[in-house]
Amino acid sequence: MMYRTLGNTGITISEIGFGAWGIGGSLWRGATDQESLKALHTAADMGLNFVDTALAYGDGHSEKIVGSFIKQRTGPITVATKIPPKNSKWPARPGSQLNDVFPYDHVIECTERSLKNLGVDTIDLQQLHVWLDDWTDLPEWFDAISRLREEGKIRFFGVSINDHQPESALRLAASGKADALQVIYNIYDQTPEARLFPLCTEKKIGVIARVPLDEGALTGAITPETTFPIGDFRYNYFKGDRKNQVFDRANKLKKLLGQEAPTLLELALRFCLHHQAVSTVIPGMRTSQHAGENCSVSDGRKLNPATISALRSFTWEKNFYHK
Repeated sequence: MMYRTLGNTGITISEIGFGAWGIGGSLWRGATDQESLKALHTAADMGLNFVDTALAYGDGHSEKIVGSFIKQRTGPITVATKIPPKNSKWPARPGSQLNDVFPYDHVIECTERSLKNLGVDTIDLQQLHVWLDDWTDLPEWFDAISRLREEGKIRFFGVSINDHQPESALRLAASGKADALQVIYNIYDQTPEARLFPLCTEKKIGVIARVPLDEGALTGAITPETTFPIGDFRYNYFKGDRKNQVFDRANKLKKLLGQEAPTLLELALRFCLHHQAVSTVIPGMRTSQHAGENCSVSDGRKLNPATISALRSFTWEKNFYHK
């Protein structure tokens, strides 16, 4: 496993992190808590030391599993979690009032719940789970975060940027108030490279690249015949003809496979890791097999510039989350 520094925090984290949405269980079907714990341990045994979860993942269930995992490990694990919007709207709607989304008391109360779920005294990285740049200069959320820091309940602060909207946090990045920003970044959505990544590099802000595999679409595992149970997040994400769309694009991507990246999963993760602004990439993992496959990509090898150049033609302007 290779390691990088999370922005200006001084924390050294594995360049492959554990995306813990799926182990929350509520919107993902098929993995048991026992399997989830085993996946976490497999990843940690391979050198992974960064886990990203959220209070909203299974109403705290993901955090509780992560908490159990932490207690069973002897080495340090850096944990990031997130405060859900009080109005339960993802992403933040334009014009939303801060008091409806992240009022002072809500920020404090959610952090207290996460501390209890995780069984820790301090959260390494606390994040707001949605964001509008209009809130950057409003004092209420920042006062709450500052209080939590002063009390030693959180070490660092970040934001999980709205889906496919990397430029919606540029004011926040420029303000110096965020230690890390979490953003969708993958072969299909390369837009963070334009403005967000250069600003994060300038301001020494950590970057957590989420959805590197486009919820499985970039692994090649989604075919026109793939089915998901009702209630599974992917049932709607890949509705209609979307499975055909991602299948066709994945087949075209396979032409780029070779010695440097023999599988689509490797190609997708190595693409994210090629950018120096990225601190860690957090594919979702629910089984030991997922953990092993993802963690094994972190071996120091890099994609050739020619491959990166060829991947530029695969950008895809879409948003399967909210359409």
